Amino acid sequence: MGRVTVQRRILRLRETGGSRRMDVLAAEEPLEIRLNGAPLTVTMRTPGDDFDLAAGFLVSEGAVGAAGDIESIRYCAGATEDGRNTYNVLDVRLSPWVTPIATSLERNFYTTSSCGVCGKASLDAVRTVARWEVASDPVKMDPSVISELPDRLRAAQRVFDRTGGLHAAGLFTPGGNPLCVREDVGRHNAVDKLVGWALREGMLPLSSMALMVSGRASFELVQKAVMAGIPVLAAVSAPSSLAVELAAESGLTLLGFVRGNSMNVYTGEARLGAR
Repeated sequence: MGRVTVQRRILRLRETGGSRRMDVLAAEEPLEIRLNGAPLTVTMRTPGDDFDLAAGFLVSEGAVGAAGDIESIRYCAGATEDGRNTYNVLDVRLSPWVTPIATSLERNFYTTSSCGVCGKASLDAVRTVARWEVASDPVKMDPSVISELPDRLRAAQRVFDRTGGLHAAGLFTPGGNPLCVREDVGRHNAVDKLVGWALREGMLPLSSMALMVSGRASFELVQKAVMAGIPVLAAVSAPSSLAVELAAESGLTLLGFVRGNSMNVYTGEARLGAR
């Protein structure tokens, strides 16, 4: 497996002068995901939970919706000229009854750690292929519980404590109990790892759950929440205009700037109230 962190010697400058020291960095490496042997996408990610990342990505693209839809996931051996396995290429084999991706979400699958590829046309695509209806989810969450989620998410970020350079995504119950937390250099990868974990645990759809993310709420994160059946998405930073539009059209509760005892409610305020 690839390393989650790497060390590099740096020069640290302060008012009192400079000093040489070792610094711990969050690792970032490419991962090629193949589907039934054919290249599908390349994403820059922090090594670890790669199988969950691949499974979650396929949920987000509408290709799978249950653990049984995936027959196997394995690393491809001999990924280098000398035959070593870099653990940067894996192949997902779908079960015989699953049709390979051929939906309106199909596109040139190349993403980076900073953002994904999306646009206005994806709004209709998400509505068309979403397996579960989040608008009818009756979950209620107390704002006081939501205000505690950033601290609970932060407390579970093990690699962030060492590097300060990772995004996090956490899945929480209506009472604020964490079920799973994942970290990655890419915010969308962290969510995919979380959703992939849930898929492989047989938990989809994630009804009555809340997704808390450490950064901003982009269109792509709202899309991933909707595709996983998550009714509440909270972020410590701002949402984009397209994210709010998709949340409103999908019936998802979207909250931003969740800090301390304050937050902005952009959509779905009816779900907020005492338990």
